Amino acid sequence: MEYAARAMTLEDARRALGVAALATPGEVRRAFREAAKRAHPDRPGGGAEAFRKVVSAYQRLNGGDDALLPAPEPAPVASEPAALAITPQVALDGGEVEHELEPGRRIRITLPPGLRSGDKVGVGEERLRVTISADPDLRVRGDDLWMTVKIPSRTLAAGGRIAIDTPLGRRIVWITRKVSQRGLLRIAGQGLPPRGRHKRGHLFLRLAPEVGPAQSGARALLDRFAAAWAA
Repeated sequence: MEYAARAMTLEDARRALGVAALATPGEVRRAFREAAKRAHPDRPGGGAEAFRKVVSAYQRLNGGDDALLPAPEPAPVASEPAALAITPQVALDGGEVEHELEPGRRIRITLPPGLRSGDKVGVGEERLRVTISADPDLRVRGDDLWMTVKIPSRTLAAGGRIAIDTPLGRRIVWITRKVSQRGLLRIAGQGLPPRGRHKRGHLFLRLAPEVGPAQSGARALLDRFAAAWAA
């Protein structure tokens, strides 16, 4: 270590820490702490060799050519909590999930309803960071739930009342002309439940036409009559 610090040029040392030629001792110390965090072997992209180079650079700038001062101990790097992947439905309802703490060691965890991505849950001495996986039928955006539902084309065109199966059960909704044009319907208060600092979310339905067999003239006439009656 001492030989490496002596062999390093001042220019190399400044480049390693990212400081200017006229940097003050305080600026050098702060630059060392930041560089040491990035190069720490416990950090992604860090390593023993990169960390030794940072320490040598600090010693070179702090001690000159003759006197090598010991570098301060870097602060311990807190490891990121392991990820706990859950489905949107578990985020909504809570329930039991399996998680592999380490190879060959699986546990079952009971989760509360209303978890969001980034929330932390404790399992013994472990802390896990929640991530909500993508689902083709149901997605979580912040506090809200988003899903795509198929609506008969005639209902989208004429409007009317329709039953839709949602994650919270069957709901009766009205398809108005405005809703049909937007292709989006919001059901207030039917998203993720409130939890801690999180507020109650909403349910957003993307309306997609359901392609079916060609309509008969009589059926089209009946649908127009039903739409007029509903309006």
